[in-house]
Amino acid sequence: MKKLYFVLLLVFPLLTIAQSVEEIKDEILELKSDNIDLIHRLDILQKTVDDILWFQRLADIATVDKVSMYGPAPAKVKYPTAMGAKNPLKFWSYVFIPKWIDLSKKYPLIVLPHGGVHADFSTYYIHIVKELMAQGYIVVAPEYRGSTGYGEEFWKQIDYGGLEIQDAHASKDYMVENYDFVDKDRVGIIGWSHGGLISLMTVFEYPNEYKCSYAGVPVSDLIARMGYSTESYRKLFSADYHIGKTPREDIQEYRRRSPAWNAHKLQTPLLIHTNTNDDDVYVLEVEHLIKSLKAEGKKFEHEIFQEIPGGHSFNRMDTKQAKEIRLKIYSFLAKHLNPPKTLKTLSEINSAGYR
Repeated sequence: MKKLYFVLLLVFPLLTIAQSVEEIKDEILELKSDNIDLIHRLDILQKTVDDILWFQRLADIATVDKVSMYGPAPAKVKYPTAMGAKNPLKFWSYVFIPKWIDLSKKYPLIVLPHGGVHADFSTYYIHIVKELMAQGYIVVAPEYRGSTGYGEEFWKQIDYGGLEIQDAHASKDYMVENYDFVDKDRVGIIGWSHGGLISLMTVFEYPNEYKCSYAGVPVSDLIARMGYSTESYRKLFSADYHIGKTPREDIQEYRRRSPAWNAHKLQTPLLIHTNTNDDDVYVLEVEHLIKSLKAEGKKFEHEIFQEIPGGHSFNRMDTKQAKEIRLKIYSFLAKHLNPPKTLKTLSEINSAGYR
């Protein structure tokens, strides 16, 4: 009897502790869920504020719009036999039209997908949009699947290097179909980082529908990228709502989504920029892309900048050096898209959007 009493004295506290641990785990999971919901709500708020800034800061020089369109059905559907499960995925795109253009004429179009694994087209790009419009380009910027600012459900539709390519292309089709002053034969696509990957993969998939492509510090090899990235970054790709597997588990799927492994598809004039001190997209990734294109005998332009301040953002900043490098981009675009005007000097780029 004494032994039983002793055992009970030991067991009851352990059961209580075990029960407490389970309760704590449940509370942690609930807090995590609430935190994720809060993050998405804050993203929506931030997006709303940034949208106001777009309209306010460009009001004098541009017609700014945000239009609804659709891309392919989601890559993954929880209930594939449910009503509407395979409906096209709806998303938004920004449209920027210079106020000074003659609507009876035709103008070139620039498709400008944003960067970031989960990010959005924010006013971070406002100076670049101003510079493009100053040259007479119409600009469309797709908020492709996985973009932030539209809630958790849309955020989880991410398909990096996959269906987002069709979303970007759908934004081009939308512009050609809905605006008579957009010249379907003068369309270019440009992007940086993840946007650079989209720019590359889009012309790989639709080579006859774009006159040129610019890829700045582009994500080029997801296999290499997973090797040098952090574990938290890798989890964004292997999440069950995304690719769902690691490169080790499905290396072919990561190759399929990587420009360096699709270099044989290039038919479009292309300019690539990278920077040796980029601490986000390491130069080794872009070098792999450049070597792959050369191995395939492709004609393209590229420049590897040496230790330019700004790292990953080196030619998107507002510095004199960044602007001078962007003049190279605009010269490349002008060769293939023939805009009404071309920015050729630092003075011209500094006055873009003010006259």
